[in-house]
Amino acid sequence: EIMLERRQKMRRKALSQIFFGNMLALFMIFILISYLVFLVFQMYTPIILVLSQLIIILFADKIMMKVGDWPITSDNPDVYILQYHIPPEEFNDFIRRFSRETLLEIKRKIYERTLAVEDFIDVRRVLEVFREYGIKCDSSFLSTKKINVYRLVKEAAERFNIPMPKIMIANVIIPNAGATGPSPSRGLILITSGLLVQLEEDEILSIIGHEISHLKRRDPLALFALTSTEYLLRVYVLLRYIFYFGFLYFFVAISGIYFIAKFFEARADLESAIRIGKPKVLADALRKIGFRRIQVERMEQGKWSSWLGMDPHPPVSFRVSRLENLEDPSRIKYPFIRSIIDCVNGLLGR
Repeated sequence: EIMLERRQKMRRKALSQIFFGNMLALFMIFILISYLVFLVFQMYTPIILVLSQLIIILFADKIMMKVGDWPITSDNPDVYILQYHIPPEEFNDFIRRFSRETLLEIKRKIYERTLAVEDFIDVRRVLEVFREYGIKCDSSFLSTKKINVYRLVKEAAERFNIPMPKIMIANVIIPNAGATGPSPSRGLILITSGLLVQLEEDEILSIIGHEISHLKRRDPLALFALTSTEYLLRVYVLLRYIFYFGFLYFFVAISGIYFIAKFFEARADLESAIRIGKPKVLADALRKIGFRRIQVERMEQGKWSSWLGMDPHPPVSFRVSRLENLEDPSRIKYPFIRSIIDCVNGLLGR
């Protein structure tokens, strides 16, 4: 069954910016909502905000099903990718000549002449469609592949011994994946089309293993408990003292929360390496999807900014090096303790 591409609406654009953009935007939205709620509920506002966030966490799988573009099921397990690499000197002209509606029309014609009648994308028929629209296409710039996403997620779920999670594809060029849901039985894996384009199947499997680890360990709930505890403690207990410490408190508290979140990410890397059994493949995948971040990390004067910034992930260069130097992952008995030690050593530059 062909799953048609959804049209981008303002609601979905906003949600994409929140979930795939800068975390600062999400933080500012939360601050704004806090002030609005405070005008109505006064001192009960923190409790109401925490409860509302808990509801979002509990129904996160259903929310993300609405945000994603294509559900992956056992009946529709495959993603077909046709990629045309446009030379830089032709890109601006291509964008100017072909509107989004025209591109969707081209996609429909390609589908009708290929996947509607056979189980693969015939490059010759693709070239025919391109010529009909006046697109001079060099076949050496065309590539196709078919990925059974359902099989990859099922394999990872079986290795972690959890129920099969729901799967959504988000049509976002940024290579990324995420896991959400209150428990393994109500988990959801969100994978961007950019990740499927850039990575090979064994690399995708290792990334999925990382996300499955988050589901198995209930990391979304653990991070919610951590942030909510700090928030309620700050408002109801420490507020009178924050006046004296001001920005210093916020820096220490927020940096501390994000640093602890790095323990969960580092643990997910280790558990994927242990269960999937391919630490160097996961390292290659992280290098591919994080190469720009690695370049930024190399230009930074010190490591402190990468470790103490508003990012729940450890520096990509640290994650890649750690996985590449992992000789026998199966010998690691306590991945979380090992991850805490490794992150502290990374922060201290050891």
